[in-house]
Amino acid sequence: MMQLRHALRLRGAPEVAFVGAGGKTVALFILAKQFEKPALVTCSTHFAAEQLRPGDQHLVLDKPADVGKLDPAKLQKVSVLTSSTTQDERVLGLDPKTLGALSKFARQYELPLLVEADGARRRALKAPAEHEPAIPDFVEDVVVLAGLSALGKTLGEEWVHRPERFARLSGLKEEDTITPSSVVGVLLDQEGGLKNIPKNARRVALLNQADTPELEGAARSMAQPLLAQYDEVLVAALEKTGQVSAAYESVAGILLAAGDSQRLGQPKQLLDWKGKPFVRQVAETALAAGLDPLVVVTGAKAEKVESVLEGLHLHIVRNPDWRAGQSSSVKAGLAALPPRVGAALFLVVDQPQLPVALIEALRAEHAGSLAPIVAPLVDGQRSNPVLFDRNTFGDFDALEGDVGGRAIFSKHRVTWLPWLDALLAIDVDNPEDYERLLRQAG
Repeated sequence: MMQLRHALRLRGAPEVAFVGAGGKTVALFILAKQFEKPALVTCSTHFAAEQLRPGDQHLVLDKPADVGKLDPAKLQKVSVLTSSTTQDERVLGLDPKTLGALSKFARQYELPLLVEADGARRRALKAPAEHEPAIPDFVEDVVVLAGLSALGKTLGEEWVHRPERFARLSGLKEEDTITPSSVVGVLLDQEGGLKNIPKNARRVALLNQADTPELEGAARSMAQPLLAQYDEVLVAALEKTGQVSAAYESVAGILLAAGDSQRLGQPKQLLDWKGKPFVRQVAETALAAGLDPLVVVTGAKAEKVESVLEGLHLHIVRNPDWRAGQSSSVKAGLAALPPRVGAALFLVVDQPQLPVALIEALRAEHAGSLAPIVAPLVDGQRSNPVLFDRNTFGDFDALEGDVGGRAIFSKHRVTWLPWLDALLAIDVDNPEDYERLLRQAG
């Protein structure tokens, strides 16, 4: 379990908008209480009167000039800011100009600013109307919520705000059963979950109300397709636990295949494993486990190594400095990753016996904690592959020579994953190792 702030990877004084349905206000106030400095909570639409109660104080801003009257020294832990206008037992939020002034104030005093940017009438799901959501263009993160309590229920007003729009975006008909795939479809639609998100804002899907094992399982199945458009997918039951149970991000694979295998006497990348070269077998396993992107770093015998990888969906980086040692290949692999990657799994070429299940277990362990480093432990000995969170990537810049990721283990907490398969511990450094691997693998 993780705090929402940690799961969202928020630092300093972020500006975050919450949209969608299924617990926006609960999520907003839970997050507001997790900052050291006072948090500014507001909305660009409206708050119901009871939504103001979780705040420690309620301040009124009717025009941009009112922002200048705020005294940062008198702000309490959670300060809720609205206009004075009420309508149908609701308090209206701030107009765009006042929101802009509040954003400048928050940045000047380094205060977090959290904005609820649409309403859902307490439904678990919604599809936005033409005028929604009202997301300020200054926000850095947009959290799109969906309440999983609606799964398996009938598509209608009881569970969905604007069910006719949800039906059009999802392909369902009203009175059909709401499925995980239909929710994913709406969240991925430019007129649904992705609507009006500022171009440079980070996108996070928060699958809330996952308060049973069945709903958690449904959320896991939804995460991978959502990562096609979202930077992160969170799974939580915030009303029940107040915490996040899993944070899914794109995990890249970096396959180090640049060495010259001097002790072996031949390129280990090309050794046979059940009819396939080592390097292709490891690459296929990484792809089957969902690592995306998969970067293969080549060097010695690059042409031959690359030729046996043809037809696979991967990115090859040729390291001209491979003789400088493994650190140069590690840096080359990291440099090739896109910015949205949440972690990287370093794979070695002499582990053709690597199972898909281990990669999936390492990813699941990371998703449950965003641990800096996750590594397998076989018979009490550390083994490969090792997963590194993106917060560790900067530490690789200082590496020199023939060292890899283990050189930064002392800088971070390592989460060990016990793995009951002694075959995984065999490294192929010489002909005897190769024979032992083949013999023990049967």
